[in-house]
Amino acid sequence: MTGAAPIQVAAALIIREGRYLITQRRADVHLGGLWEFPGGKQESGESLEDCLRRELREELGIEISHPVLFRVIHHDYPEKSVELHFFKCAIASGLPRPLGCEDLRWVAPEELDRFPLPPADQPLVEALCGERLKNP
Repeated sequence: MTGAAPIQVAAALIIREGRYLITQRRADVHLGGLWEFPGGKQESGESLEDCLRRELREELGIEISHPVLFRVIHHDYPEKSVELHFFKCAIASGLPRPLGCEDLRWVAPEELDRFPLPPADQPLVEALCGERLKNP
């Protein structure tokens, strides 16, 4: 890990009929081929909410409702640190399609462990599974 400030990332928790939307990273990027909650890196001068809206527009062609912060996770990879800001939101318009990602799926919380996700997402997956157990 470097001493640089962590990269700020906004990611969406979009749920439909009990299933979360996940996307597959393109093979030619960091952690290529892994599945993740859609979103991306914050640009200079951009709020995390605006970052999330931009990324979802670019990656999936959708507009979202007002995002509400759910959880922040800090993770150190060998080459960089990231701070992931997960927001609950809903699709306001558009149908998700893989424009800036390899593929997408709607997955039940208990099925998330069947998809290889980045290590940084693991605490969130555990929280989502726990939340489902508390609120069936």
